[in-house]
Amino acid sequence: MRHWRIGALFLTACLWERGSEPPKTILDLQQFRQSNSIPILTRAGREGNVTLVNLNPSINVWYLLKLAWRDSNVEADYHLENPAPHTRKLVLDDKNSSGLVILEGINRIPCDLFGSMDFEKAKSSPLIYYPLCEGRIYLRKSATGQRTTLEATTEFLREHVWGGEKIIDVGHIILGDSQREIGKIQSGAQTGAKAREPVDIPLPALIDSKYANQFLTSYNLGIALEEPDQNGMVPGTWHAARGNPGVYVSVLQPNFIDPAILQSYRTAANNLDSVEAASLCYLIAFDLDRFELAFALGTDYPGVGWSRQVPEQRRDPNLPGPDGFENIQPLVATGLISPDEAGKTVATFTGGFKRSHGAFKYGDLALRNHGSHYGFMEKGVVFSTLQPGLATIFVLDDGVVEMKTWADSDNKLLPRIKCARQNGVPLIEFDGPSRAPVPGPLVARWGPGNWSGSQNSELRTMRSGVALQKSQGRRFLIYAVFSDATPSAMARAFQAYRCEYAMLLDMNALEHTYAAVYRRSGSQLVVDHLLKGMSVLDKSASGELSPRFLGYADNRDFFYLMRRNGKEVKP
Repeated sequence: MRHWRIGALFLTACLWERGSEPPKTILDLQQFRQSNSIPILTRAGREGNVTLVNLNPSINVWYLLKLAWRDSNVEADYHLENPAPHTRKLVLDDKNSSGLVILEGINRIPCDLFGSMDFEKAKSSPLIYYPLCEGRIYLRKSATGQRTTLEATTEFLREHVWGGEKIIDVGHIILGDSQREIGKIQSGAQTGAKAREPVDIPLPALIDSKYANQFLTSYNLGIALEEPDQNGMVPGTWHAARGNPGVYVSVLQPNFIDPAILQSYRTAANNLDSVEAASLCYLIAFDLDRFELAFALGTDYPGVGWSRQVPEQRRDPNLPGPDGFENIQPLVATGLISPDEAGKTVATFTGGFKRSHGAFKYGDLALRNHGSHYGFMEKGVVFSTLQPGLATIFVLDDGVVEMKTWADSDNKLLPRIKCARQNGVPLIEFDGPSRAPVPGPLVARWGPGNWSGSQNSELRTMRSGVALQKSQGRRFLIYAVFSDATPSAMARAFQAYRCEYAMLLDMNALEHTYAAVYRRSGSQLVVDHLLKGMSVLDKSASGELSPRFLGYADNRDFFYLMRRNGKEVKP
């Protein structure tokens, strides 16, 4: 053992001498983790050692349990989830025969996992979240996430076909244009009640005055409205979603935007061509006084290895990934909302780029931090380091949602962050001197902005984005799907809606821009998709609908919104 340690230290020293880092595991990235180990002796007389790691005590949701028996050379790791982090905590107690104890206020509840058959039963169970200790905690189990035909074909082309990436790029442009929509516009909208700006709904878009008395009709909007109008919707205004107080829907075409906005900051955003200017965008807003936001990894993506975007000279050949590892073991990503959160979930939408595209090939960001791979966190656990200069959405331990361009000084927030997702650079930032939103500095620059598209910089395609709007003390999270747009069209739309910050998420297809809201109708769960075509991503079994992310595991990362009062959605 002594010789092995000397050899390991020598290897580590050599790596540091060459300016490199030694390989790590994801546990090494958790700088706030706390661990404790105790010996255990089961009622059957089996001896071993158990280690419990609280991965982020400030968040107190995820634990890692490491078990080693003296009569076996194999160590077992178990990823545990605490669904009640504010009132419940897991500890080890060597004075208790069970070893593991759950603290709930003044109560100490023994949890005999080591002498029972719970872990053996869990292996054979189909449940992804297996209840332990009378349902007080969950064992997170690996699952196979849903993968669409498009994703399978894309991966095959990249891995097995010469020139496959160019084929994929062309295909993405075709797919993007295939989702393009033009709304039907007609006169007759009434001013007055619909023109006012109540304080409890999002700010409407600033539009060209000649469209103020018009109706815009889309036949692809899949969200039911509380007060539908057979003539359509006034462009840029917000309409309450049926059965979900605090959820609002809006539609717009960029050519309806106030000309003063379209002509502002001309060097920061490109002129819109006639196609994207007349292409519909759909927006859904959530009142953050009513909802809390969360983020979850898919079973496979985003991934933590090297992005294929990063040039070889920017990679460390001694590391399997930019943070020192290429997988998240021993942690488990389920691609599924937990049972305790599922009942209060009212909406889901897909996350950002896969790791393969989630780093920079060109520009200043490509030259820093191994190519500035997009960072992300879930349940207080860092899976990929948050990088300075990147557009970031995150949720703090008090539930507050923030969006900003990350800076090194923001790392002081890490112990308080419940979840975070970076994806490229900002579409919109708030300009202090003018007190107005402005396009991000790289909106008009394809390579340095890593906006993706084709090899020929063809940027117009289906895209999604997320933004934060603040109005008279209220805050709204806005998710938008653009049927055919460049980053410039997205920036102009978010400017028009007076958002303070906005960022790109994913692109090119319905499965990558998926969004759904859930409401109850009697005993049934009704799923309303932002676009009707997104319904093909859901499943049915025995006549029951099983929504993506909520009913089955998916391979893609996603966001979800839950009611703050913790109650299920009622009709």
